[in-house]
Amino acid sequence: MAGITLEQAEAQLALYLTAEQKVLSGQKYEIAGRILQRANLAEIQVGIETWNGRVKQLSLRGLGRGRSRTVVVGG
Repeated sequence: MAGITLEQAEAQLALYLTAEQKVLSGQKYEIAGRILQRANLAEIQVGIETWNGRVKQLSLRGLGRGRSRTVVVGG
């Protein structure tokens, strides 16, 4: 099985961004002192950070910059 592609990572990031937008626009309700929240904003934001990092990493790999290298000259 191949690893995650840039396109898959971008799709996941888009889903997390959409989820964040929905939560911020009111998926939390309070009725008679009880709170119903459909999603956890903190978990969504962690997902955004995770997938954004993967998108950046995969984008750099596509440019040939996926690894850092140290060169020591002399001795």
